[in-house]
Amino acid sequence: MKVEIWSDIACPWCYIGKRRFEQALADFPGKEQVEVVYRPYQLVPDAPATASPHRAWLAERYGPQSVAMDARVAELGLAEGIAYDFDAALHANTFLGHRLLHLAESEYGPEAQGRLKEALLKAHFTDGVDVGDRAALADVAVAVGLDRERVTAYLAGDEGTAEVDAQLAEGRELGISAVPTFVFEGKWAVQGGQDAETFRKVLDQVATEIGERRPAPVQVAPAGEACADGACAI
Repeated sequence: MKVEIWSDIACPWCYIGKRRFEQALADFPGKEQVEVVYRPYQLVPDAPATASPHRAWLAERYGPQSVAMDARVAELGLAEGIAYDFDAALHANTFLGHRLLHLAESEYGPEAQGRLKEALLKAHFTDGVDVGDRAALADVAVAVGLDRERVTAYLAGDEGTAEVDAQLAEGRELGISAVPTFVFEGKWAVQGGQDAETFRKVLDQVATEIGERRPAPVQVAPAGEACADGACAI
């Protein structure tokens, strides 16, 4: 079974959804046969190359409700073992990070890409790292096993740019407008940070559909909480 997770590095619900999906996958009997890959999505594609404080940017865009947005996500994150630090977080363009994730998948494999995705989310949301900075991205990549020389040369050029642009376009063609969105076997989509129980039901149902070769749609809960157009559900 192949699961493609469309998400952004600067998406707090993507972090929560990742943890909940992994919890469900850990209890799934066929987990060894599940391939998980991450696909790019940018909530703010026109974010400037120079990072700025997350709090200030969110307040400017959404006003007083931005405080409640962050507080609620931070509280929910604790239950998933995530320590959000929105005071330290930086608003940054995530395209370089998505290029790096593409490198990890194509040259190191899905498992390495998964480790890098986790590290980038932590770097952005917990450690206050500028995930739009090439040197900072190289440090994160090396920490999860990627080669520094290769990463540095890759980020210095334009390798992976066309591929990431193509994947972003594919996401738009699929109608993905909020993240995280989990696409199972290229047929069934589940949107938002669903709870682990829902993800487990989806894994079971998709496995059944694949085994019986029936194209009937999987019935799941309504879309979970997600981020879209730079904003997150509160």
